[in-house]
Amino acid sequence: MGASLSVKRAFRYRFYPTDAQAAELSRTFGCVRKVYNLALAARSEAWSERRERVGYGQTSAMLTSWKQTEELAYLAEVSSVPLQQALRHLQTAFAGFWGKRANYPRFKSKRKSRASAEYTRSAFRYADGRLTLAKMVEPLDVVWSRPLPVGVQPSTVTVSVDSAGRWFVSLLCEDTPAPIPVTTNAVAIDAGLTALVTLSSGEKIANPKPERRDRERLARAQRALSRKEKGSSNRAKARTRVARIHARIADRRRDHLHKLTTRLVRENQTLVIEDLAVRNMLKNHTLARAISDAAWRELRSMLGYKAAWYGRQLITVDRWFPSTHLCSACGAIADKMSLHVRRWTCMNCGTTHDRDGNAAVSLLAAGLAVAACGAGVRPQRESSSRSGRSVVKQETPRARVGVPTL
Repeated sequence: MGASLSVKRAFRYRFYPTDAQAAELSRTFGCVRKVYNLALAARSEAWSERRERVGYGQTSAMLTSWKQTEELAYLAEVSSVPLQQALRHLQTAFAGFWGKRANYPRFKSKRKSRASAEYTRSAFRYADGRLTLAKMVEPLDVVWSRPLPVGVQPSTVTVSVDSAGRWFVSLLCEDTPAPIPVTTNAVAIDAGLTALVTLSSGEKIANPKPERRDRERLARAQRALSRKEKGSSNRAKARTRVARIHARIADRRRDHLHKLTTRLVRENQTLVIEDLAVRNMLKNHTLARAISDAAWRELRSMLGYKAAWYGRQLITVDRWFPSTHLCSACGAIADKMSLHVRRWTCMNCGTTHDRDGNAAVSLLAAGLAVAACGAGVRPQRESSSRSGRSVVKQETPRARVGVPTL
């Protein structure tokens, strides 16, 4: 059986609050946002004026003093735990910034930022499928769509509401995923737009294009929204209708990716993917919408953590590896070809290739070479290969050395 590790997993459920619970949570969301912004402003001011780094401990002391002022006395009316968690999240954001892993923290917006609050164990009770938060008398009406792991207690509970008005609760638990049988299968995955993924086995998984399916409905809702008077209740209703369509699109996309990645991880011991720079690809305005709809980054993320859960090996091949241009039969590299070319014939051996299928087979050979040698596959390239060409997948036809062949 595949090795399973104890991991932290979040179990997300929808719930339906009472009017009193919704009001209490809305107040908490507002206080969390206020505390976060106040602490960010204080830390930014301390650095810009005195070059002083303010940490979590100092902002926690500031929170105590803010509650004692007349202007911010309302902060004491909600649970203190989500407010302290907001300060910890800000500390984490600054740690990422100083470590050069993230941009400088930004202020939370009432409309654009996600409304959420995090509760630790001291601020909630969970027993027998009943979850009760601090400052509340009744438990939340949670739709338990799947059971929590047996004998597990949540370490944190995060409550949120999305722009479509749907309430969710996420319970973070320590869990050991059920082991799955070890297999000798290996597969390479070539992400695309015509087919969402093409496997080295020759199978092509259709791209469901969830945004395109609802594009006309979304456009009508957005036009209706633009006609509503700003600040009116009708505009708020129209905004919610737009948000619901976006939520429907995102839900369908996420559901399809979860089913696909779970199947790939269960069926294969080794998975090979290409390290695509999706952010750079989105600069191609002709294809940006289709690339966003395909959600390659989310696909990569899901494969990563599911492979770790179930003891599978995920190999990432360098993004400059010329998988499309490399003949999987003889190893020759073809000249640059435009995107509309879906089949091509190798000038060296005469083999005719499906563009995506050949790329997947080439990726598999490269990935197996990585697994055997323990080193990355990075073909030689000229310095001009990073010169900002508008590309869909970063490949260079100049690569001639270091390319594994079948």
